[in-house]
Amino acid sequence: ARCAVTSLPLSFAPHQDGGAHGVTVGVGGRLETAGSRGGGVNISINMNMRGRTMREVSQALRQGRISPTELCQKCLSLIRKTKVLNAYITVTEDQAMKQAADAEKRLQKGNPLGALDGVPFAVKDNFSTAGIETTCASNMLKGYVAPFNATVVQRLLDQGAVLMGKTNLDEFAMGSGSVDSIFGPVRNPWGYSEQYRERQVEDQDTEDSNWVIAGGSSGGSAVAVASWTCFASLGSDTGGSTRNPAAHCGVVGFKSSYGLLSRHGLIPLVNSMDVPGIMSRCVDDISTVLGVVAGHDAKDSTTVQDPFKPFELPEEIDIRNLCVGIPKEYHASGLSAEALEMWGKAADLFENAGAKVIEVSLPHTQYSIVCYHVLCTAEVASNMARFDGLEYGHRSNVESSTEALYAATRHEGFNAVVRGRILAGNYFLLKQNYDDYFVKAQKVRRLITNDFVKVFGSGVDVLLTPATLSDASTFAEYTKEDNRTRCAQEDIFTQSANLAGLPAVTVPATLSGRGLPLSLQFIGRAFCDEQLLTVAKWFEQRMRFPLLNLQTLLNDPSEPLKSQTSLRAL
Repeated sequence: ARCAVTSLPLSFAPHQDGGAHGVTVGVGGRLETAGSRGGGVNISINMNMRGRTMREVSQALRQGRISPTELCQKCLSLIRKTKVLNAYITVTEDQAMKQAADAEKRLQKGNPLGALDGVPFAVKDNFSTAGIETTCASNMLKGYVAPFNATVVQRLLDQGAVLMGKTNLDEFAMGSGSVDSIFGPVRNPWGYSEQYRERQVEDQDTEDSNWVIAGGSSGGSAVAVASWTCFASLGSDTGGSTRNPAAHCGVVGFKSSYGLLSRHGLIPLVNSMDVPGIMSRCVDDISTVLGVVAGHDAKDSTTVQDPFKPFELPEEIDIRNLCVGIPKEYHASGLSAEALEMWGKAADLFENAGAKVIEVSLPHTQYSIVCYHVLCTAEVASNMARFDGLEYGHRSNVESSTEALYAATRHEGFNAVVRGRILAGNYFLLKQNYDDYFVKAQKVRRLITNDFVKVFGSGVDVLLTPATLSDASTFAEYTKEDNRTRCAQEDIFTQSANLAGLPAVTVPATLSGRGLPLSLQFIGRAFCDEQLLTVAKWFEQRMRFPLLNLQTLLNDPSEPLKSQTSLRAL
């Protein structure tokens, strides 16, 4: 059943003064809270990007305390300074500056297009963008320029948001580390942070492969937000590809209910599970972007027909009527002691605040990884069939026969991971295997979905789970296992929400002993996205997650150059 706003089990207390609450940034980045009625954000021209939210910056833009062009230039400067992270495939500098200049004219006239007018954002490079290359980080689409914008991208542009560029990913979004891209792997900014470096043993292995992965497959979008080069980004989420990198990079990652956001223009991986994802530095910003991009799209028949009403999350949240479920099956093998401890502390936090916390069972969770593998590869085999070298994308020079052209084109265009999934999917779809694999996996998917229906039908409002088994691995450690094994490990807590079409969000909670982010996940009832984000915001308010400190990387221009040289050698 869908959730109406009036049926939320939370009681909201309006803020005492009803005023806007922001942060005043003075000279040198000194922070001062603004708590009086009408209090806003005062951001100097040379603003400190750290910790600024989209709402704070939007308010500063409207007040004229910083211009869209100045903000765009600051973000472009940070993209250059953090080039070692390899977050972007394409930086749309000229287009971004033009969009920012147009936004500046509108704001000067007092006619903004919307709340995001002049605010920088980034898009994963598997969303179609008119006039801008869309590669999916693959040789198969290298050089391909779409003639239209994906619906979610167009809706952001219609609100005046400024597109900074297209972000890096695992090839065709098949991976959980953002290391399988033809443009090189994405690096986690926390691996260059003071918090991480100060906790490393001095004689630790300093080889280049010791950098920290960003998670995937939307690693570039997560890093773009975490490193302050934009204020929100779009990713795609098929089994956790938005929530996983967000968790590893210390930002908020959100997957909406299936059908709430249009998939038109998102190059498909698994049509029945793909959802555009949103990443930002706080839950409030997620709700702001969701209000812009959500809603029915005539170009996507899987979007819900009901109109979507944007919402604003309250500041004061009472969770005493909330019931939080703790799935016992999520005590998975390999869950780190730190992640388990954080999970327990979060449950205690809710209980001490008056919420009801109970253990629940999702008995078919143990089959979700295998079920996902069968369904994912089957749909991948179907979706990848369009890349044949005839209409668009890469085309081989082997032309001895049509069959030889197909084979050579697909071998040259796809990496081993993509080819392996196509092979597995076609095997599962063979006539003699169809009932034993694909049909059976669909039945198991229904059982997994029914588990969630039963739990939420028993009175549980949200589920609290770990987001990942541990903090982010180093590249050297991550690549000890193959892609298939790593995806099974990284997606263990996230992909069941995609199988069931449920909304889910990961929120950074604390730093591990190594100084890397640890996050927790909340899973909500179908189409109760507002309730889910409200609970996530309550949790976020109490975590006080630390700001990323990249001072060494930003101040030492030789560091990126050294690392980029090593990166090209990989």
